[in-house]
Amino acid sequence: MNIISTQFLITLFFITTIFFHMAKKNIGIAIAYGFQSLIVVILMIKAYTETGSIPLLAVALLLLAIKVITAPTFVIRLIKKHELKFMVSSYLNTPLTLIVVAGLTALAHSNIFTPLVSIIPVNQSFLSLALASLLISFFLIINRKGAISQIVGILSLENSIVAFAFFAGLEQAPALQTGIIFDIAIWVVIATVFLSMIYKHFGSIDVSAMKHLKD
Repeated sequence: MNIISTQFLITLFFITTIFFHMAKKNIGIAIAYGFQSLIVVILMIKAYTETGSIPLLAVALLLLAIKVITAPTFVIRLIKKHELKFMVSSYLNTPLTLIVVAGLTALAHSNIFTPLVSIIPVNQSFLSLALASLLISFFLIINRKGAISQIVGILSLENSIVAFAFFAGLEQAPALQTGIIFDIAIWVVIATVFLSMIYKHFGSIDVSAMKHLKD
């Protein structure tokens, strides 16, 4: 696999993960997730052109259909249906959020994770960026108050795991990969219905507004 083009793709993947924290509009974060997923698809197609693995191509096409097209479409429809144009705020302000993101990136590149990211020495820089994206996605789930952002954070976390496994050379059976993809599709549908119910009942998707709920 061409190192320069791969470095460019994984860097874009990493930048997209940071963008999730900076975005002010829900549609922007939904489109960015589709773009992030497209990068994963491109990586798999590049691998297919080098290996000729038909199962890998089939998984890439399923990812394209489910994660690049279907998932963002569901989220965008939900946003338009409930007029959720702007994102709910985060617990930390922008400067503090960027500091945490920088800290997580430094942590992923530190000696602590060297044994993990050096599984395949030639891919160490790729693995470090994928790991940093994983940590930043997890932070998105914690830091954002909006349910939509948290859902995208979970989906981005899954993308980061796929990217890390890809560069680590962790092969999985096509049947298992396909099952995971369909699990994601069903999860997106359920999450969409659940968010609709939350908004209908509370008039907001701010999860902090539900802290006073009692049994």
